[in-house]
Amino acid sequence: MTDWISRWENNRIGWHADQVNRQLVEYQDKLNLSPGDTIFVPLCGKTKDILFLIKKQINVIGVEMSSIAVEQFFSENELSYSITNVDEFILYEGHGVKIYCGNYFDLEFSHLQKVNAVYDRASLIALDVKLRRKYVKHLNDIIDDDVRILLLTLDYPQHQRSDPPFAVSKSEVDELFRVSFQCRELECINDIENEPMFQNLGVDFVEKAVYLLQKVRV
Repeated sequence: MTDWISRWENNRIGWHADQVNRQLVEYQDKLNLSPGDTIFVPLCGKTKDILFLIKKQINVIGVEMSSIAVEQFFSENELSYSITNVDEFILYEGHGVKIYCGNYFDLEFSHLQKVNAVYDRASLIALDVKLRRKYVKHLNDIIDDDVRILLLTLDYPQHQRSDPPFAVSKSEVDELFRVSFQCRELECINDIENEPMFQNLGVDFVEKAVYLLQKVRV
């Protein structure tokens, strides 16, 4: 995951979007959140989705390895913040947002004990196969029962592209989450016409899927 730090250092952040994700806007109500609730956004970068959520009066807890990304989030959105050391992290906090700067795998249940939901737009698909399994297992360990997850994925012929974001199929989502989560697919569309980078690489299709998951007691 240290590769992501160098990407931020060299401004190689082609995955970053300058607008709020359409799928979040369309499906955020499925998380059943009320004003004052808290959502966890793993590997959050400086996503504009955080602003959308706090404008809905939803508190946000994020985790991000790059201090550059975290500081750019606050500065570009003209939000003041404080910095404290918390366990293995540097915690940036302000305006309904807490971002733990450090390794996702160092998070513990105590950091997220008030979380009501999780929004994963670009975390699972940023990780290779081995890390995806570790990521899901750790997520299961640090969130409470009944927490809902809005999960966004991409699927495409992986042999046609080697870099992240990686292809994650519905069958893999089912396999990764089947033990501890209920899973429902909300949307799956081929959106290759809106993905010029994939078109330029000759990728045949890009399926964008949205899943609603809920952690269950096992």
